[in-house]
Amino acid sequence: MKEIVLDTETTGFSISEGHRIVEIGCIELENLIPTENKFHCYLNPERKVSDKAFAVHGYSDEFLAKQKKFADVEEEFIEFINNKRLIIHNAEFDLGHLNNELSLIGKRKIDNQIVDTLLLARNKYPGSTASLDALCKRYRIDNSKRTKHTALIDCDLLFKVYINLIDQKEPMLNFLDQDQKIDDPKNDILSYNKEVIIPTSSEIEKHKEYLKKSLKKNYFN
Repeated sequence: MKEIVLDTETTGFSISEGHRIVEIGCIELENLIPTENKFHCYLNPERKVSDKAFAVHGYSDEFLAKQKKFADVEEEFIEFINNKRLIIHNAEFDLGHLNNELSLIGKRKIDNQIVDTLLLARNKYPGSTASLDALCKRYRIDNSKRTKHTALIDCDLLFKVYINLIDQKEPMLNFLDQDQKIDDPKNDILSYNKEVIIPTSSEIEKHKEYLKKSLKKNYFN
C-alpha cells in the first residue's frame, strides 16, 4: 500500500495555548520508494509565532501572514492522505495539531493508520536519544541541510530513518493486511519479501569470465 511521510511546523508547542500549524509537508511512498507525489504548503496561523518556534523553523509573522489559511488547503490535504498509512515522528504532536485545525473548521479527525517512528526508535533502542537528528547520526544519514526545521527536509530525512528502523534499506516491503495496525512497535506482523531475479545463461557465462579474470589478476598481484 501507499504511505505518507508527514511533518508539520507550528507557532509553538501547546494547542491549549492557541498554537497553530504554519507548514505541512508530505512525501508519498509506494513499496517504501518515494513517488513523485508531494504535498507542501505554508499556512497563515492567524496568530504570532513564539520566539522558541521561530528559532526552530525561522518563519516570520510577516512571511506567514501572506500564506493561505488551513481551510483553504484542507480539502486537497485530506484527499492527498486519504486511505494511506501515515509515517510520523512523534505522531501525538503532529496529529494533535492537525486534528485541532480540522476541529476549528468543523471537520472530522484524521483516522488513518499511523506508524510513529519515535515509538519504533524507543522500542528498538531503549534508553537512547530518539530525536530525528540522533537517528540520522546513528544511521549515518546526512542531515547537514537541516539548519532549520522545515517540513519537506524533515520528511526526506524521516523516510531514510524509517527504512533503517524497519531494517529495510533496500525496500521491497509487503504488509500483511491493510486493516492491521502497526502503530504498536511491539507488533511483529511484518512480512518482508525481496524480488528474486534469475540471471540469463549469457549473464552467467559473462560472470564466470569475470571471475576467472579477477581471480587471475588478484593471484598474481
